[in-house]
Amino acid sequence: MSPPKRRRATGMMGSFDFFGLSLQRLDREAVCSQVAEGMAEGRGGWVLTPNVELVQQASRDSAICALYGRANLRVPDGAPLLWMARLAGHPFPDRVAGSDLVWLLAEEAARNGRRLFLLGGDEGVAAAAATRLEDRYPGLVVAGHFAPRVSIPPTPEEILAVQDALQASQPDLVFVAFGSPKTEYLIDALRAQFPATWWLGCGISLSFVAGEIGRAPRWVQWIGMEWFHRLLQEPRRLASRYLQRNLPFALRGLAAALRSRGGPPALS
Repeated sequence: MSPPKRRRATGMMGSFDFFGLSLQRLDREAVCSQVAEGMAEGRGGWVLTPNVELVQQASRDSAICALYGRANLRVPDGAPLLWMARLAGHPFPDRVAGSDLVWLLAEEAARNGRRLFLLGGDEGVAAAAATRLEDRYPGLVVAGHFAPRVSIPPTPEEILAVQDALQASQPDLVFVAFGSPKTEYLIDALRAQFPATWWLGCGISLSFVAGEIGRAPRWVQWIGMEWFHRLLQEPRRLASRYLQRNLPFALRGLAAALRSRGGPPALS
């Protein structure tokens, strides 16, 4: 997996409501700038990049929606979400994929002498991803990595184990690579103890960085078919999620967006 090309920031004003979850109209460069500014000021935060799966979770569970809503920056990672917003007359400037942000934020950390911690992922993946990132960005300090077992929601003992690992490393930036909502529960439980730290939930992205799983070519990402590329790679694990849950929800969302032209879509 190669790093994404940097672009000039073109963030738009305001936000857009996806069935109860409000996402901000920022591009990835604007997100990186806000994270860098926060770290420079000693102010932490949380970046959430919802895809169709997370928006669907939030739409059917008010507690999950409230959990996701506590993130400081919430930007869409999923072409169908951009299509919905465009159909409703409120286009977003960019798709902000967590798989791109891991590279861009690591680059920011290297440039500004910030400490990065990799949390989660399969056994050996975080270590391999750390090596790849350090090779790509000389001067980057990966202060540690830890891949514990975590429940949904995490137990006090699990939270304490992660907290101890982070306190020993004192990171400025943490990439959290569990599934959702496990990642978000854990970030929400930890962030008060680390008020100057920035958090990014990055899902499978550490496996992309490590080269364990291949990411879709850029042209496949551009046409909004990255999900299909992932399905071909792991059909047994992803077929139910993508074909039985996400695809029907996305189609309903696109139809709702078209009906709601000029306002936020509502599922019927």
